Amino acid sequence: MLRHVLSILALAASVSAFAQGKLQVEPLAPPAQAASAAQHDGIQGQNIFEVKPEVKPDASSDANYMKQSNGQRNAVQPGNNAPMWRGAVSGQAGFTNYPHSQAPEAGVLIQAPVQYPGSRFTTAGEAWRQVRNNWLIPYGGALLLIVLGAIALYYFAKGPIGVHGVDEGQHRIERFTPFERSAHWANAIAFSILAISGIVMAFGKFFILPVVGGAIFGPFTWLLKSLHNFAGPVFAVSLVIMFFTFLRDNFPGRGDLNWLLKGGGLFGRSKGHEPPSGRFNAGEKIVFWFGMLVLGFFVVSSGLVLDKLMPGIEYDRMGMQYAHMIHNTATVLMMCVFIGHIYIGTIGMKGAYTAMRRGWVGDEWAKEHHAYWYEDIAAGKIPAQRSRPTVMAANDAETPRTA
Repeated sequence: MLRHVLSILALAASVSAFAQGKLQVEPLAPPAQAASAAQHDGIQGQNIFEVKPEVKPDASSDANYMKQSNGQRNAVQPGNNAPMWRGAVSGQAGFTNYPHSQAPEAGVLIQAPVQYPGSRFTTAGEAWRQVRNNWLIPYGGALLLIVLGAIALYYFAKGPIGVHGVDEGQHRIERFTPFERSAHWANAIAFSILAISGIVMAFGKFFILPVVGGAIFGPFTWLLKSLHNFAGPVFAVSLVIMFFTFLRDNFPGRGDLNWLLKGGGLFGRSKGHEPPSGRFNAGEKIVFWFGMLVLGFFVVSSGLVLDKLMPGIEYDRMGMQYAHMIHNTATVLMMCVFIGHIYIGTIGMKGAYTAMRRGWVGDEWAKEHHAYWYEDIAAGKIPAQRSRPTVMAANDAETPRTA
């Protein structure tokens, strides 16, 4: 405390002396003299704004000018760090203490230039950004809207596909066993979570963020991202189960070509029956082989890479960029295929949702929508009930379920 009081008194005395003319202030030394006087006082900084043009103004005329290292360039043109940044934008790796196995790109500040499909030849990060913002987001969103619009137009123009024969409501044929329905619903629920969260993460800033604001959109998107990462492996496992569960009835068979040529009876239909088909028609087989198997392979494999769950590969930025582009493209196509499948399985065809929910259909429904399958059941080639009966009679005899 006493020291602070003495300092204040000394400062007041100096101000009083300066005011009375007793204290003279020496002018500051020129910069050159100051630098010379301080050259032994430690390391001195360099002000690039004081670099004079007289310092080798013709340095750029040297034949090896573009081959100079950063140190050589600073010797002839102090403050010019072009060689360092030229190396940085070319993907040149610097020194790092991190092991390559844990951080393969720890020393790389900027990725080397590449040209992804749809991008200019530029640094990889910028090329990926161009593909995402100029192609995947606008065209992917447009494709989803086109599919949704086409289905809506068809529904309002044609209405749902119904049963034209007389169906007494007796559900005597088991279309899906309890195990098949469980596998399908697990896959459907996981897909719905992935689709909704993916749409919000990719397109939400265009139609949700302006409405709810960033304070809500940020935590909401984070929650959906967490659900997305959790549902992804569940979806992958359910796809494998679905594949082996329904493989037997999805091979090409009788009536598939005719079904395709007639468009499944969806277009130009005048209260007639659908083209005959087996247990699954050609459209459902396309969903199985292309939508579930082919697109499912690319969606799942790229998703596992993005989650860093794929063993035996090196995770670097370029690999993640390729995985994202593949994942985005495949998921948009899968959603377009499955949107049509969901439409037919819910409001697009009467009785289809009940078949997946309860497992049973009536004779007329089976005869009209899957005529060959019904013929095989009527001929005894396929049992009408494939699971164990769930209703027991009083004498403990097993009886088929009829409702």
